[in-house]
Amino acid sequence: MAGKKRSDKKTRAERVDAMSLAYEKAGNVIRSLSEDLEAFDGIRDDVAKLEEYQSSGLWLEDFEADEAGALPEWTLRAVLSEDGLYDLLRDYDAILRRLRGPEFD
Repeated sequence: MAGKKRSDKKTRAERVDAMSLAYEKAGNVIRSLSEDLEAFDGIRDDVAKLEEYQSSGLWLEDFEADEAGALPEWTLRAVLSEDGLYDLLRDYDAILRRLRGPEFD
């Protein structure tokens, strides 16, 4: 019987260890996701501005001006990559759909 108790203790200890690791992993992910969701909420206005910029035709005008060399050399051009803005807005919408769940698609 003494062997069984020792085995039970080991099994219990292994279970508690495994559950503790799962707890720590889940806790870390939940904390990180919570922070990321707060940051994601914080970019709503920026995304709305970018959507308006793209749909208004101004993006295309700026892109063409850059292609023609009409923008100063020091101008930041990240938003003018041909697929970058489209991909960013698509990814934002995909994340929103995922957060809302399939019933909102």
